[in-house]
Amino acid sequence: MPRAFKHQKGVYKVIERNRYIFIKQDLHPVMHNIVLLHEIGHDQLHRSAAIAAGGFQEFNLFNMADRAMEYEANMFAAQVALPDEEILEYIMRGCDVAQIAQLMHSDINLVALKTAELNRQGCRFRQPEHRCDFLK
Repeated sequence: MPRAFKHQKGVYKVIERNRYIFIKQDLHPVMHNIVLLHEIGHDQLHRSAAIAAGGFQEFNLFNMADRAMEYEANMFAAQVALPDEEILEYIMRGCDVAQIAQLMHSDINLVALKTAELNRQGCRFRQPEHRCDFLK
């Protein structure tokens, strides 16, 4: 559901057993898709925590430095939006993270998060810097 948020980009809430995703109405389409995947990640990974908390609070969203659940939701978005094979193909062509983000219509920080995960799984790429709060 679109909302006129001033600062946050999205929120996931469970209200009377109904699941809702609210997204800032004026986001660029690329960011809209990333936020939507992030919030779906909360639904798939953290639904019981959202129910117990009465829905996630607005100020906690997207900041990976503060909450493991935000990191997990960001990783969910990265895994869905950025297939391993496509990332690896661009890397083999010599593309950097900024170029990959542009080619895949994504955010540089999400691509950096994805390459960090590929490194964790055994690939050996030079890891670029990325902001933990890029969706905040």
